[in-house]
Amino acid sequence: MGYKTKISVLTGLSAILILVFLFTDISGNWSYILSRRITKLAAIILTGAAIAFSTVVFQTITNNRILTPSILGLDSLYMLIQTFLIFAFGSMKLTMLNQNMNFLLSVGLMIAFAGLLYKLLFKGEQQNIYFLLLIGLVIGTLFESLSTFMQVLLDPNEFMVVQDRMFASFNNVNDELLIISSIGLAAITLYALKFLKYLDVLSLGRDQAVNLGVNYDYVIKRLLIIIAVMVSVSTALVGPITFLGLLVANVAHEFMRTYRHHYLILGAVLISFVALIGGQLLVERVFTFSTTLSVIVNFVGGVYFIYLLLKESKKW
Repeated sequence: MGYKTKISVLTGLSAILILVFLFTDISGNWSYILSRRITKLAAIILTGAAIAFSTVVFQTITNNRILTPSILGLDSLYMLIQTFLIFAFGSMKLTMLNQNMNFLLSVGLMIAFAGLLYKLLFKGEQQNIYFLLLIGLVIGTLFESLSTFMQVLLDPNEFMVVQDRMFASFNNVNDELLIISSIGLAAITLYALKFLKYLDVLSLGRDQAVNLGVNYDYVIKRLLIIIAVMVSVSTALVGPITFLGLLVANVAHEFMRTYRHHYLILGAVLISFVALIGGQLLVERVFTFSTTLSVIVNFVGGVYFIYLLLKESKKW
């Protein structure tokens, strides 16, 4: 099966799931139900595309298929921000806080953190990117510890509010935030297009990329900024989905069987649509909202992560 045929299959499957999601069990007020479902679908498409794109690019520049951008600590920082706001001001004041302000605050702090991390760690020449990942992992663990400490001190009712923020949900997406996210992701995607031509070469490693004329440090820094923006916006919009990127990126590699990134990225994005829309249908039609989509994705992704670890260990 050729690459274009595989993309066509994924596109067709995505289209079928979209139609099923939009038009299944519609009764009563069509306009209200469709508007709600279109909002959820738009959030799924934005989030799925951003996470798939950023994970494939991140795995390429790190040359490691079991890493995801969450290792930089952005998901942990998001939870720390939400926990601190409730710990310091209470859930009532947080509810009164404009959702747009909360969104912009979360995105701004996550991007600022990533920028500061890059600036400090890329001061010198020939900086090893794995040192960046190590620092991100350590700081992410620190953020998780601080969040857990504050959560232990919270009133049980307040903790329930924090717990809702721990899992991604597409059921109550704000229309204004969706528009803001769409504009932001569209802008950063347009900026990212100029760097896509380097990805096939970057997958060969630093030395080969430099020998082939790529300004390695410049390109890597810009790609890391793009990844930080995409992950920050998608996380602030719906919440953290830790294993989605790992799942769709590796399935895309296995399904597409190519090093050419314009096929890999497109395949990963379409697989992300299939996973999220299919998962949302399971949440609504099978589990009747008794669980969340992120729980299903993280369970499947976690099992797949263990499989990847066992698969890689057999090579040694």
